[in-house]
Amino acid sequence: MYSIVGVRFKPAGKIYYFEPGNFELHKGSHVIVETARGLEYGQVVVERREVSEAEVVLPLKPVLRQAREMDAETVANNELKAREAMAIFREKVLQHELDMKLVDAEFTFDRNKLIFYFTAEGRVDFRQLVKDLASVFRVRIELRQIGVRDEAKILGGIGPCGRLLCCSTWMGEFDPVSIRMAKDQSLSLNPSKISGLCGRLMCCLKFENDSYQDQGITV
Repeated sequence: MYSIVGVRFKPAGKIYYFEPGNFELHKGSHVIVETARGLEYGQVVVERREVSEAEVVLPLKPVLRQAREMDAETVANNELKAREAMAIFREKVLQHELDMKLVDAEFTFDRNKLIFYFTAEGRVDFRQLVKDLASVFRVRIELRQIGVRDEAKILGGIGPCGRLLCCSTWMGEFDPVSIRMAKDQSLSLNPSKISGLCGRLMCCLKFENDSYQDQGITV
């Protein structure tokens, strides 16, 4: 068994497990941890508990320290700088005449990497763009192409139900959704009726399908 805490880096992001060490960490605590991207600032959303080896990805990295007030200020400043970087990114895209749409940008906590998230219809040769951006920001640059579901998760919005999108408010990961789920619930197969803001099948088809199966309901 392994002692863990669950940490999120974004409000509706995926939960990652870390070894809590001797720190007294509670739900809502902020911590500094090391990830594949570098040092990151995250929030504890799962308090210390024991899990089996099958539930963790080894090696389990430790929490480096509890976050301080100045760390929150660093995060806020990073977010401001990332928004400024988005304007420069758009200018460079126009200069290189690239068919891509910028969705978001973020610095890692230690400011060693600047990540841009974008959408595009197909593959984009952005090698020269990366060189130009690196010469401007003097940090490692990563461009990450995302899909329409991830775009909706980042940007947020109001779903057909009139509520904030599930993916942007509480869903950590996307579950596969199929047209069969709509059929099993005797829903209209009109795309406009069963598609979310992203244009893909609504995630709630999966939630409701699970309820049908749990209750043994057939329609």
